Amino acid sequence: MLSATPLDAARSNVAHFEMFAPNVVKMPMHQYDYLFAIGTLFAVLDAFNIGANDAANSWATSVASKSLSMKQAVLGAAVMEFVGAVSVGSRTADTIKSGIIQSAAFRGDPGIQLLAFTCAIVASGSWLMVCTRMGWPVSTTYSIVSAVAGVGVALGGADSVEWGWNGGKGLATIFAGFGIAPAIAGGFGAVVYLLVKFGVLARRNPFPWALASGPMVFFTCAAVMTLSIIYKGAPSLGLKSLSSSGVAAATVGSAAVVALLAVLFWVPYVHARVAKKDYTIRFYHFFLGPLLWFRKPPADAEERLSSVPDYRMRADREGETHGNVRQPVQDAESGSPSESYEDKDKIIEGEDTTVPRTHESTLQKEVERADPHPIEGAWAEPKNLWIILRYKSFPFIKKVLTHGTSYDIHAAQAGLAGTPEHRRMAQVYERAKQYPNETEACYSFVQVLTACVNSFAHGANDLGNAVGPFAVIYHTWSTATLSGKKTDVPVWILVAGACFLVLGLATYGYNIMRVLGNKITLHSPSRGFSMELGSAITVVLASQYGLPVSTTMCITGSTVGVALCNGDFRAVNWRAVGWIFLGWVITVPIVGTLAGCLMGIVLNAPHFPSQ
Repeated sequence: MLSATPLDAARSNVAHFEMFAPNVVKMPMHQYDYLFAIGTLFAVLDAFNIGANDAANSWATSVASKSLSMKQAVLGAAVMEFVGAVSVGSRTADTIKSGIIQSAAFRGDPGIQLLAFTCAIVASGSWLMVCTRMGWPVSTTYSIVSAVAGVGVALGGADSVEWGWNGGKGLATIFAGFGIAPAIAGGFGAVVYLLVKFGVLARRNPFPWALASGPMVFFTCAAVMTLSIIYKGAPSLGLKSLSSSGVAAATVGSAAVVALLAVLFWVPYVHARVAKKDYTIRFYHFFLGPLLWFRKPPADAEERLSSVPDYRMRADREGETHGNVRQPVQDAESGSPSESYEDKDKIIEGEDTTVPRTHESTLQKEVERADPHPIEGAWAEPKNLWIILRYKSFPFIKKVLTHGTSYDIHAAQAGLAGTPEHRRMAQVYERAKQYPNETEACYSFVQVLTACVNSFAHGANDLGNAVGPFAVIYHTWSTATLSGKKTDVPVWILVAGACFLVLGLATYGYNIMRVLGNKITLHSPSRGFSMELGSAITVVLASQYGLPVSTTMCITGSTVGVALCNGDFRAVNWRAVGWIFLGWVITVPIVGTLAGCLMGIVLNAPHFPSQ
């Protein structure tokens, strides 16, 4: 007869503890500290990769359309992901941890549940790290769902997994979003963009219409965010108990306040900067509000180049005008604009323009690259140690930590000039019309709000993919009891998860952003705003019903929906869309098999008999 296994011993210890101390606070299962440590490490890795792989989806369109820089996107994520995760993120986490595997599969043993969710988070975190490194924008939702289903099959066979609807929490509901979520998001995105296109952009003079409709757009975005907070609101806020009239009043009231602020501050700021061409306007002048109506622009405002950013992704074609802006230099091979711009009115004083800068001598280039702080003699000498610490180590660390916020996303998306990829993307961009920068500038401001809505929805919905399994791991390890459907997710877990999510976006999100945005179709603030709002509406509705849909699928579907509004099927880079879709498909069998095999091997591994 074989001696008892460590797992059997754990069951006996738990039963003995509950028999003699049923009303005493449960103690941690220290015999499984190693499982808790492994689960914690991979939960951190999972949250990091959700930021790098998934949070990038919330901001890729804003960065691709030049509405936000990478640094601004990271700052926005730091705020909105925190707010969404801490205030409304707990219900989705509950769906992940309790709606897939039947409780009977754990046989009343908390040790088995701890092992199951540790294996699931290890498989999910490992796969996401591989995908992020390879630049594959996969669904982090489907990754963790497949991992949990895999360990469920390893525990008790196919019958232990909720394959059906299960009150909206089973696998059938989750995987129904595989086709439904992109389609719905594409529909919402297309409707929003068509309203903008024919209501504003297609008009002979679109800027006044864009400026006038801006407050209504702010109203809509604010209403979406308010509804998400109410329907998914944190229990401490007590918002779920509001009546229908209370919900309507809160939604309309909050949105009306935002729209009023837009009328008082946003409209005069944009009018002064764009219509009056006041190049002396700074961001802090925004708070002057109505006083900007009486601010006189400089005398030479009409003669200077426009201070509005250039949102174009290619050279103008016939019928496209963008006012007094710098014209892009045409690439000789592809006919598309290069990164440099030609400004005939701008002459750098004191520079000899008769000698092209490209003809600089090799010696001059070598001098410019010379190390200003060379190490002479042994590296261990005090002076050299100081040089290494001050001028070598710190700059290197700074470069590593800030590389993600300074990466040239647009150059990576368009491809290297002269390559087949660059020519293919130029053909995709040619199928989409570009609208005046002055009009796009209006939607650039609005897109900041839609990006925040999307990020808020992401924090509410997808952070649960990491904190849900870890909440089970922590509860089971700390109390030696099974984690049930009503187990609370501690706020500190949501906060910690949001921290690593933002870190992932800031340091490695660029690797996913470079294959989204302009890699799928030509972006602009008006298009990006429509894409983000369509995706946000879809994700928030899913969060309301506790359905962990994928933001990757939503933003991709919304991007394709808006691109098709160009009226040309070739305005979409279907090759990129195909690779993204393939990543979604292969995630399910790979992660499910990996998690199931890991669970089965550990659970049934040979062991030494006790002495």
